[in-house]
Order: sequence, then structure tokens, then C-alpha cells
Amino acid sequence: MNKKNHCHDPLKVIGRAKGFSRMELIRKLPRHSKFTPNIIQQIEKLPEVLLRNSGSPMAKKLIRMMREVNTEVYRAIQFTRTEINNRGVLYGVVLLKHHVIDLVLRYFHKRWPQCVICLYNEHTRKTGIINEKATIKELKLPLKDAVKKISKNRPLIPYFDDIQFSGKEIFETLYQSQNIVERENPRYFKQMIPDKCYELPGMRNGIEKRYFSRNKKLNEFL
Repeated sequence: MNKKNHCHDPLKVIGRAKGFSRMELIRKLPRHSKFTPNIIQQIEKLPEVLLRNSGSPMAKKLIRMMREVNTEVYRAIQFTRTEINNRGVLYGVVLLKHHVIDLVLRYFHKRWPQCVICLYNEHTRKTGIINEKATIKELKLPLKDAVKKISKNRPLIPYFDDIQFSGKEIFETLYQSQNIVERENPRYFKQMIPDKCYELPGMRNGIEKRYFSRNKKLNEFL
């Protein structure tokens, strides 16, 4: 019988696995709303392989917290409805329970570097702002007041003056042009827009519900 080669660590992490590295957890978990300093101690005690592979109840908890943070950022980026005024101020409403407003602001800044971005967080009741120089600040003001304050010192920009459409009008036009009832794919639609997303500010009254008839009537098939 051939002897097995035990020169390699059987717990060695190969590839990405399902979890996160220790450094990723230490860097990003402080953004979670339920983060405490004790969590860092727990991370430092656990072997890397457990953190990468959900190898213990604590590792599973840490990985779940990381995913909650990442999911909140992703959904804010994907489903926030924004509008822009003729002063180049792009604004919208988000619902962020974790400390990730800066990540969302930086995403929108990267997309529209020539604009000032204003995002009102319903959870904190503050408006996060990022300017053209990527400087971030928060104001304890409602969105409407924050946008008015930022806009009054900015010049009129003809380019933005020509595209004054509400977010509702933009998405209404998009769905009217793209929607084909015969090609509806309910499973794919729900995968792309989970029910949970309809709780987000920009989706509560989203027109998507009108363009995806979840409950079809019998006479539609006759």
C-alpha cells in the first residue's frame, strides 16, 4: 500500500472558496450596523480556513454579516431612482441601515463625475453629498432642502437643462419600448428584482410591477 503524502496542509485554502479573508473582514465588517470591537477579536482568533469556508458557527455569522453589507450596497446601486436638475445636481433616496453611504456615493460619482450627488438616507435622515472633487459630507437636511442649498451656488448648465425628465418618465419610456408580454420570463424577472427590492425607496411605487403581471387571469390564456 502506498503511503499518502502528508507534506501539504489538508486545511490549506485553495482559491476563493465561499468566505472572506481575515483582512477583508477586518476592513469591511466595521460598516455593519451590529459591529462591535469584540468581533475583531473573534476574527483574529479563527483560522483563515474557517473564515474562507464557513467552518464554524462564528465564521458563518461573520460571513453572513459581510454579505448583508455587500448586498445593501449592491441593491442601492442597482435600484436607486435618481433625478438631475439643470444645475448638475443628481439626487435620490436610499435606505441604508449599514455604514455604506460613502460607497454608494462614490459609485454614483464615478458614473457622473461632472455632477454633485445628493442621496438622502431614510434610515439616518441625513443627506450624503459628494462633489466633483470626490469630497464627501453629510447634512442633517431633507433631500429637497439639501438639493436647493447645493444648487443655488451653481451655474445653470444648458446640457442638463435639456434633459429634465423625472425618473418615473425615464423608466416609463424604457419599459414601454422594451416590454413584450409574449416574452415575459417571470423566473428571470424575479431573480433580477427580488421581492425584497420593492421595499427600497425608489422601488416602492416602481412601474416594474405594472409591466410584470404576476397574477394572470384565466381569460388571458383562452
